[in-house]
Amino acid sequence: MYPSRFRYEAPRELTEAIKLLHEGQGEAKVLAGGQSLVPLLKLRFAAPELLVDINNLPGLDYHRVEPDGTIRVGALCRHATLERSGSLAQRQPTMAAAAPLIADPLVRNRGTLVGSLCHADPQGDWAAAVTALDGRVVAAGPDGVREIPIRQFATGPFENALRYDEIALEAVIPAPKGTPAGGYLKLERRVGDFATAGVAVAVELSGGLVTRAGIALCGVGPSTIAALDAEQALAGQALTAAAIERAGDLAAQAAQPRRDHRGSVEYKRHVIRTFVVRILRDIAGAAERAA
Repeated sequence: MYPSRFRYEAPRELTEAIKLLHEGQGEAKVLAGGQSLVPLLKLRFAAPELLVDINNLPGLDYHRVEPDGTIRVGALCRHATLERSGSLAQRQPTMAAAAPLIADPLVRNRGTLVGSLCHADPQGDWAAAVTALDGRVVAAGPDGVREIPIRQFATGPFENALRYDEIALEAVIPAPKGTPAGGYLKLERRVGDFATAGVAVAVELSGGLVTRAGIALCGVGPSTIAALDAEQALAGQALTAAAIERAGDLAAQAAQPRRDHRGSVEYKRHVIRTFVVRILRDIAGAAERAA
């Protein structure tokens, strides 16, 4: 199918882009990588009157680690850039594990992390990773700049907390207070497919104990799920076999899967539990070897 007719604008200043969105009164869409939006346009699941292409906006194609360890990813930073990032591999293992599993190489060359968060796909890989890391989204609009915690950003399937005249400028990952460790695993029928079930784990360790834990699930609910009980069960604990098994059980209970052609409810819960346990065992093994 072909998209519906739309007006196309490619502003070169952020203020101009925000003005266009404001004038669109909710009938405009932002285009960055287009790997989520363009298929929706072609299928006519989305039919905006105006498309605002932000690829000409200066200064948004970046990812950097601040002196305090905070990571900032600009709205035009591509998946492939993060996949190849040496600083990300050294500083944030959860993101480094997720980056090469995003869709396929073609999508990773054009798609963006921030665009993926804005798309709010319940099966989104980056949403799970950023949720586990308790990140936030920085947005700009006519009223200025504001920060939205990632756990409040997705308001439903394919819906986010941005106002119609706001642009997401960057994703921010807070600096760890302990030694960061983590991983990301997903089950997919073939490379590039959506996750049947996915798990992101991010922990911070100090003195052999977990000082902070983040566990997020994708593909098993109407939006990304933070496994709060599993996170709380790990906080302040050593990564013993019992603690790991308990976290896996609680994460599986937090999942809200539906039976479909990809598997039963029980199967998807089993996958979630298996992935959580596998990642935490790897973290515990690495910490033991480093001690």
